[in-house]
Amino acid sequence: MEIFDLIKERTVLLDGGMGTELIKYGIPQGICSESWNAEKPEIIKKVHKSYFDAGSDVVLTNSFGGNQIKLTSHGLGERCHELNLVAAKLAVESRPEGKFVAGSMGPTGKFIQPHGEFTEEEFVAAYSIQAKALTEGGVDLLLIETQYDLKEALCALKGAKESSNLPVFVTLTFNINPRGYFTIMGNSVSQCIEELEKNDVPGVGTNCNLNSADMVDLVKVMREATPLPLIVQANAGQPTISSDGKVVYSQEIEDYVSYIPKMIQNGANLIGGCCGTNPDYIKRMAEVIKESKK
Repeated sequence: MEIFDLIKERTVLLDGGMGTELIKYGIPQGICSESWNAEKPEIIKKVHKSYFDAGSDVVLTNSFGGNQIKLTSHGLGERCHELNLVAAKLAVESRPEGKFVAGSMGPTGKFIQPHGEFTEEEFVAAYSIQAKALTEGGVDLLLIETQYDLKEALCALKGAKESSNLPVFVTLTFNINPRGYFTIMGNSVSQCIEELEKNDVPGVGTNCNLNSADMVDLVKVMREATPLPLIVQANAGQPTISSDGKVVYSQEIEDYVSYIPKMIQNGANLIGGCCGTNPDYIKRMAEVIKESKK
């Protein structure tokens, strides 16, 4: 079965936060999480397995910050192919029969000229290297995610298509303001979807920034703009630092999952978690999704 067959059949469950889990396993602050693909592969596989065990149909590789530009900021640019190849292999080795692995491709953290120092060509090249390695590692699809600039998302899409023939989904990150939902670069939902459709993406969506309550209306707005499969991965609210110095998120599991049926009703096809969510969230989401079918 291909991912598109599963999407037609039922609501597809993605995984939750990778970074949230790595913090639990003791990754030091400021360390590039992709370096753990080579240094602590058993922990990465343990995280993937925990999400599959919780009910995820699709898990994302530990390669969110794995594009060459982002890795270069950690002094790891030359290891881009290696770290992404290993990221893919670890997830694929953890994949049960009938499940899927998506190659995660997050933002560079930089800006395209004139807002930043990089050219579009440099962004395309950086994403192309990453997509090639993830594809060689055996992922089933690519997910360009958490994009805050439509221009960068389109560069990532171009780079991915240059070096991979896999399906490439794209999710953007929106903020709410009185005029509606916009990226930090001022891109509207309709503008983003229109441009992505022109470039033949097979699925679009949104993740990060907003909690599950805020995502409900955004799903509706996106569904009104496109017939494509819709991906939604909300944060577990906003992060704060607890008295013992740990990062905690404001939206607890039961509140978070209470909005899942509304997301499905409004048109979400693939649902997962973003920052602050963990296998416990995914397990409850699996139960709620099953219930919503009845």
